Formats: sequence, structure tokens, C-alpha cells
Amino acid sequence: MRILLIEDDQLIGDGLKTGLEKMGFAVDWFQNGAEGCEALLLIPYDAAVLDLGLPDRDGLSVLKEWRQKGRKEPVLILTARGDVDNRIIGLDSGADDYLPKPFALKEVIARLKALIRRRNDQLEPMIRCQDITFNPNTKEVLKNNSLVELTPKEIFVLELLLSRRNQVFSRELLEEKLYAFGNEVQSNAVEVHIHHLRKKLGKDLIKTVPKIGYMIQS
Repeated sequence: MRILLIEDDQLIGDGLKTGLEKMGFAVDWFQNGAEGCEALLLIPYDAAVLDLGLPDRDGLSVLKEWRQKGRKEPVLILTARGDVDNRIIGLDSGADDYLPKPFALKEVIARLKALIRRRNDQLEPMIRCQDITFNPNTKEVLKNNSLVELTPKEIFVLELLLSRRNQVFSRELLEEKLYAFGNEVQSNAVEVHIHHLRKKLGKDLIKTVPKIGYMIQS
């Protein structure tokens, strides 16, 4: 999943980016509101982590602009403003969740996963399709009840296609979801991931829609 992180504190931002990437997320990190605000208007993120105390503009104004322009990505606010009144203001401004500083990285990750599942209508934690069972919380993949070892990128592609069955994803969109800004992407990277998934999980699981992209059918 691709996450937008807007946090001006170097230590916090670096810790979040490193921790999220270790969990398989692609992270674009911006340290000011103007660049971060523009990024969400250009890139299809799965969720955003937004600090309120930014150097150039208040995080709430960034959030309000997103919502006014019709952006519906789930937003998790991180802030030192942890009192009840400020939490209410943040939620009323369009935030989906609110976590006061200091916080634990594992709680940030858990809340992001919950927001993304909710956005994808995945209230049931286990996803099942054909002989495949996927647990979004543990990232475990079973085929006929046997554990299958996948790379983080393979897990990401599988989760995306499983969570939005019957939706076709182009190669370009999958690349945007898989890789953060500045990461070099090989021209056949998506095709390689799809090939490996078919080899491990069955050649008929992922369908190719000619000249359009890939999908998993219900």
C-alpha cells in the first residue's frame, strides 16, 4: 500500500518511514504542508498520515483542502494537540482517526491497516477467494490451507487485487501503488510480480485483461 506521510519532525518522520517500509508499505514523506497537499491531489494513495503542526501551514487547512476538492483517502492525524477539543476539531474537519504524540509505531500501523480495510469494505479480517485465504493483519497467505511464502511486493499486489475483486488494475496504477517517489522501477517489475504470484498460487487466479491490466474475479 502507498502511504503519504506529512511530518516536519525529522526524527519522527524518519522513524515512521522506516517502520512502515519494513511492513511493506511504500511511503512518500514530505516535511511541509504545501508539497504534501499537492502530492495527494496527484497520486492515488491508500491513506495519509498528517501532522498538524507543520512549518508553512496548519495541517487542518491541508485536510480541509483535500476534502473540499473531493479527496476521500483515509487520513490519520498525528499531533501533540491531544486534548478532546482538538481531537473533535480534527475529526470534524475530515480526519478518519486521531493519534496523539507520543505514539507507538505498531499502533500507527494497526490504525492505518484498519482505515484501509474500512475504505475497502473489508470489515471481515480474512479474505477468501477460490483456494486462497489471506489474512490482512498477519499478511499470511494460505493455498489449500498450506502456508505460501511471498515477498512483500507480491503480498501487496495480491492484497490489492483480492481486496478489490472484479476491478481491473493497469500496470501503471500498480506501479504507482507499489513504489514511492525516487525509487527506480524496472519496466517489467509488475509483470514479474504477477508471474511469481501465478507460479506460487495458480496460473488461473490472476486474470490478464488484454491491453488494460490485471484482476482477480470473485
